[in-house]
Amino acid sequence: MYAVLDEQSNKSLAKTEFFNLFGVKASPAPYTLKTCAGTTETSGRRVDNFMLESMDGKLQLPLPTLIECDMVSDDRSEIPSPDVAEQHSHLQPVANKIPAVDPDAPILMLLGRDILRVHKVREQINGPHNAPYAQRLDLGWVIVGVVCLGAAHKPAHNKVNVYKANVLQNGRTSFLHPCPNNIQIKECHNSAPQRHNRLSPPCDEDTGRATSTDSLGHTVFESSRDDNKTALSMDDKAFLTITDRKVFQDVDHSWVAPLPFRSPRRSLPSNREQAVKRLCCLRKTLEKKPEMKSHYIEFMEKMMDNDQAERAPPLEAGKEHWYLPTFGVYHPKKPGQIRVVFDSSTECDGVSLNDVLLSGPDLNNMLLGVLLRFRKEPIAVTADVQQMFYCFVVQRDHRDYLRFLWYEDNDLDKKVVEYRMKVHVFGNTPSPAIAIYCMRRAAEKGETEYGSDARQFVERQFYVDDGLTSAASFQLAVDLLMRTRQMLADSNLRLHKVASNSEQVMEALPEEDCSKDLKHLELGVNPPPSSEAWASPGTWKQTASHSWCPERRSHTRKGVSCPP
Repeated sequence: MYAVLDEQSNKSLAKTEFFNLFGVKASPAPYTLKTCAGTTETSGRRVDNFMLESMDGKLQLPLPTLIECDMVSDDRSEIPSPDVAEQHSHLQPVANKIPAVDPDAPILMLLGRDILRVHKVREQINGPHNAPYAQRLDLGWVIVGVVCLGAAHKPAHNKVNVYKANVLQNGRTSFLHPCPNNIQIKECHNSAPQRHNRLSPPCDEDTGRATSTDSLGHTVFESSRDDNKTALSMDDKAFLTITDRKVFQDVDHSWVAPLPFRSPRRSLPSNREQAVKRLCCLRKTLEKKPEMKSHYIEFMEKMMDNDQAERAPPLEAGKEHWYLPTFGVYHPKKPGQIRVVFDSSTECDGVSLNDVLLSGPDLNNMLLGVLLRFRKEPIAVTADVQQMFYCFVVQRDHRDYLRFLWYEDNDLDKKVVEYRMKVHVFGNTPSPAIAIYCMRRAAEKGETEYGSDARQFVERQFYVDDGLTSAASFQLAVDLLMRTRQMLADSNLRLHKVASNSEQVMEALPEEDCSKDLKHLELGVNPPPSSEAWASPGTWKQTASHSWCPERRSHTRKGVSCPP
């Protein structure tokens, strides 16, 4: 008998005639057959323990499991012969090593990639371009002509060509005819013999379950637990690639992250002149508002004292850089506390810093999920990460993109000098994603020492910098808080402003880490302050307290339509 050598098949096959010839008695088992014609679930017998011998009797090889399949090619024109070798001068030396074609020997087997040894070339005779060539395999010599291009047949020159498109295995269209010898087999072990069309999903080779990777369209109506989640965009994937590769913890235990630049992107022009004009406008505003001026200077002084900004070194000639204008904002409920924001959206020559940065994916937990988990147990606890954005350091070679102008020694009567930020700033679009990413990296690193529940608290029960959790007892709540505080402290993150509806929890914490409203509260005597956070099952008196202050709203369309 003849055997076809086909490295494009992942399994070795044998025709029904082979099984009948050797009297194989076995029950058919299902498998999935995928060819250029489509995917079909069929069934067939299996047989083991056969040996393969070369024509000269010098080599015997054990065959892998053979699967019954009548799709084995019966094209005898592909069988090499001495006559073919004699027609080519470079093949004449091997003509006597190729046996004559036996017209009575059927083609009964196909040997695939599961018996690699028979495919390995030990010697080769090439010859002229476009001429057949010979290869010596372990089983003997074969002659190879130009038959296939990949998995497609070259159209014969003696056939009439028509404008016809064929769909190849990978879904691409081609004028080349699909190769029928490109065969993929997947075995199924969990069902009775059956035969049906390609509308049935193919099964997994190991589990016997339906798999979604065999052909296009099988997953259209499948559902998964991630169906309601937003998939990552290409920009989000690029952001995560950058952070996964470049975020690290420095010798001071702070997490260092780069500015995630787009690629490709526009080059940034020098906007120093624009920054000077914005500083002059800010100076005029501060002179008109003495209280705001005092708050602004205080904020900048604190930023310098905390080593969050540094004097900028002189710029090298031609080095790309960017200056960030600043402005101050007040929280409606904190009129005496200003936050200085760096205006990364300001444009110069039609481009801003935010335009060339990747904003990153939304890594925030769903607020509804955080609140539902917060209400799960009777002991409620809230906490806050102090100045979360400023806890993460900017990669040193990116700091020149965070330059800003301010007055020497924080004195508005002195000259203007250049500073640059050492940490990620409010105003940069990627800052929220970078902060959450780095904080989760800190939790991941500390999981071994401080426990998986501390990591889960950080990863699943935080909304930006606000942590909300609940526990079955005050002992569990205190234990979780202490371990989480220390885990974050190892990365220079401070968990503070802790509040709880449990007196024991508050008494177990240092006073400086408690919420300002609760620092000097005599628990059990004074009534607790009202807070929108106490929508938990039990509060100080097992009731939820809220406060609402009516605010004056302008009689405009926006003021009327927006809820207070």
